[in-house]
Amino acid sequence: MSAIRYEVDDHIATITIDRPEKRNAMDWEVLADFHDAVERAGQDGDARAVIVTGAGGAFCAGTDLAALAGTAPGERMGRGVTGAPRAAWPLVACPKPVVAAVDGPAVGMGAEFATQADVRIASTTARFAWNFVRRGLIADTGAGTFLLPRIIGHTEALRLLYSGEFLDAERALRLRFVTTVVEPGDLLAAARAEAERYLAGSPFAVSRTKRLVYEAMAGEVAGHDARTAAALRECFTSDDHREGVAAFLERREARFTGT
Repeated sequence: MSAIRYEVDDHIATITIDRPEKRNAMDWEVLADFHDAVERAGQDGDARAVIVTGAGGAFCAGTDLAALAGTAPGERMGRGVTGAPRAAWPLVACPKPVVAAVDGPAVGMGAEFATQADVRIASTTARFAWNFVRRGLIADTGAGTFLLPRIIGHTEALRLLYSGEFLDAERALRLRFVTTVVEPGDLLAAARAEAERYLAGSPFAVSRTKRLVYEAMAGEVAGHDARTAAALRECFTSDDHREGVAAFLERREARFTGT
């Protein structure tokens, strides 16, 4: 069964990452299904806004490093996706407003997905970490290095990217990374209330408004995406990345060498 659930109710699509035994971490198959669900929401005529969330008290714990460790370094850039290339930022590419409803950890790729969302609602237990440097990597979709500085400012973004430390919900609110913090039991209701605000507008105009906002950065984004891919290829073949993954799987501190 797919670990991605897709539902539409009163013109709001909800995409739920449902792999609680792995804290909703992404392996290649789940990631492909997630992309499919986001594309489905973008094409669904009954859906005018989208909520992305996770099941079991977690948003997304990032990439499943056990699956990553079993993939040859040269194959990791493909992320297990065959066929036409996928959007680097699927939630940005979606023509509908996207609200991330974040409960528990949003780590690595999970933090990247939250960054790609147009609006973020957090529970009091939400925690964000762009912990890529601790695995010998860079922010894998490039959202952390491009969108995050534009959301919270480059100094605070660099502090998070350099350290890989967790950002709790209250500090995320102070930095305006999230718009609201609510109790876990109120999270989906708060996300729906936010999404419902966008239903009053013309879907035709809303989709073009979103497109214009992101296209205003389009020239820079294209170059950034290419530079991110090149740097990620370097990271995947580095000694530091091998050590970062091994340290995580062996539950010990990494011993990086800078090579």
